[in-house]
Amino acid sequence: MKYSIRLDDPAATDRFAARLAAQLGAADVILLTGDLGTGKTTLARGVIARLCGVNDAPSPTYTIVQTYDTEDGGELWHADLYRVEDPSELDELGLDDAFEEAICLVEWPDRLGAHLPPDRLEIRLETLEDSPTSREARLTGFGRWEDRIDNI
Repeated sequence: MKYSIRLDDPAATDRFAARLAAQLGAADVILLTGDLGTGKTTLARGVIARLCGVNDAPSPTYTIVQTYDTEDGGELWHADLYRVEDPSELDELGLDDAFEEAICLVEWPDRLGAHLPPDRLEIRLETLEDSPTSREARLTGFGRWEDRIDNI
């Protein structure tokens, strides 16, 4: 199942993050793709703010993974795989276990290779030509997300 959402400004991205966060629970994997500057980290920060109460979440570009406790007692992992050069590096991070237990937001998921989970929501963010602040979020659900994507 696929669909698109137009995000005209950062406030629209924040509203979308709130809708997404309301649907997330343990073992939900969200893969965020798009060019640099399209809003992947902004979207992730909006979800983290809603679920973990952290309003100034740092980008995990250099740490690769940041973990947070959710307000309902679960765990959220925010991963930025931009600096990962080989999928074998992911074994040390413990992402496979996190995919089974935590909410996971993963930027640059093309680096996952064989670690790509079968149940996932992929969100591709693209800048729209008619406005430099507008984005299109293209959502594609796989596995159990095929039936859940309509709830966002």
